[in-house]
This record gives sequence, structure tokens and C-alpha cells, in this order.
Amino acid sequence: MSDTTGVKLRDVINSFNYRVIRDYGKIDKTVIKVADITRPGLQLAGYYKHFGPDRMQLIGNMEVAYLKTLTDEEKSDCLSRLFATGIPCLILSRCHEPSDVMLRCADRYETPILQSDHSTASIYSSLVKYLNVELAPRVSVHGVLVEVLGEGVLILGESGVGKSETALELVKRGHRLIADDLVEVRRVSDTTLLGRAPENIRYMIEIRGLGILNVKELYGVSSVKVQDNVNFVINLESWDENKTYDRLGIEDEETTILDVSIPSVTIPVRPGRNLAIIVEFAAINFRHRKMGHDAARELEDRFF
Repeated sequence: MSDTTGVKLRDVINSFNYRVIRDYGKIDKTVIKVADITRPGLQLAGYYKHFGPDRMQLIGNMEVAYLKTLTDEEKSDCLSRLFATGIPCLILSRCHEPSDVMLRCADRYETPILQSDHSTASIYSSLVKYLNVELAPRVSVHGVLVEVLGEGVLILGESGVGKSETALELVKRGHRLIADDLVEVRRVSDTTLLGRAPENIRYMIEIRGLGILNVKELYGVSSVKVQDNVNFVINLESWDENKTYDRLGIEDEETTILDVSIPSVTIPVRPGRNLAIIVEFAAINFRHRKMGHDAARELEDRFF
């Protein structure tokens, strides 16, 4: 089941090191729920049709230059109309200082004012990218996410099938752990899934008989990664003698998460199989097929 939550304005400020000019006690209470930013040039000119008051507002050189052409009374009128809509905050780019009129209007409607050193375009693009990730539809998946040879590999399977042990062996072989046990998967576009671990269990892995291990502390910062795309899914399942498994790899499997179909394979597990090597080879074969090479198809063509 997917879920979409908001991001606190305080988290946005901390992520981009914005300076807080006016707070009014709202910074920690305000939650952003729309992954878009508005430059309110038309609104300052009085046009509010299709305006979204739940979006963060960004003012740059053009808006500041326009406001300077107005009298204090005109400036107060247009800023009051903007702040009266209940916008979550106003961001000033390029270290623009708020005028006395702007501060008085902000005081009247208790609208937080923020300031940044960066250009308007840079703020806009980085904020939209950040919000698209933070506000993306998400689902929690019980599994393990590792980066193998540059591919984000999500390992799924029943409890006790060996997911965490496989991930630990992959880390020892030079690959990177992203999440163990619980993976937060977000749909950041119609075709892209991004996976990460919940912050409270980040870099941790559970091995039965040993308990909880901190992979970052044991193997160093190069053994872990905060997040990665989910490019490939490996389903581990206990070996079933009554089931016929694909021996040639001709059949194309897919696993659907958040309405996004991800290429996948099913690997049967039984004593004696080195799952880490198999997962590593599966990732290599996945990359090979993405480049247009398919050994199973080539073998089929030789005979037929």
C-alpha cells in the first residue's frame, strides 16, 4: 500500500541552508505537500487565476525589480494579496533583502520569509528535484537493497530465506548495502523507483545468531550508500521439487511496485548454493542484456 506524506519546512531549510528572516513559530509546524514552486510575478501584478497557495513562493531579480517600480502603497497592496492567500513561505534569492513594506506585510499575515545566496534558477531546480523525491508515492517493502556493479538490486523473499546473509557476503565482495529488512521505495517518475532505508535503521543489517551489525562501522563508508534506483529485482524462494524452474533464462519476468514494472528473476534457494555469487552474476547478466546481449537468445538461435 502506497503513501504520500509531506515534508516539514524545517527540513527544507536545513537541507538547503536557507536563512530565516521571519519565523512566527511556523517553521516547525508548516508541512509542504506540493512538489512545485511558484514564481509569483503574475500574482504581484494582480492575476490569481489557477494560483496554488499551497506552493512555496520564490522571488528573484525580476520580481524584485518590478516591486521597486511601485509606490509603497501599491507594493503593500500586491504583497498583502499574496500573503493573504496563506502561502507556506516566501524565498528571496541572490541575497535580496526584504523591504520594510514586505516585512510589515509578512508580520500582518505571519508569512515566513527565507533568504538564499543562490540564483533563482538554481533554487527552483534543486527544490523541485528535492520535493519530487521527498513527496513521491512510497511503499515499504520487506527485503534488502544493495548496489551491485552500479545496479540497484532489490532482493525479496520470505523471512529466513537468506536475504541478509547474501547482502553481507556481497558487501564483503566490494558491493554496497543500501537497506536491510525494510526498504522505503518511492516512485520518483513514471518509470523510476528510488529505494532507501528508514533513517533509524540506516547502515544496519540483521544476521540471525549474531544480531544487529553496523555495516558502515565494520566495513567503512565505501560499503554503504544512502539510496539508489531500483533497477533489478531478485526473488529468492525455497527450492520446490515440484516446481519447474526456467533453466535457459528465456522467459522475461517482471515485478510491479507502485505500478512500475521492474525486470526480475526468481532464484531457488537450497543448501550448497552460493547466493552472493549468483546475485552478482545475475546483476552482470542484467547489465549485459540492457546492452543488447542475451546469451539465452543466442543459444536458441543456434538451434532454431
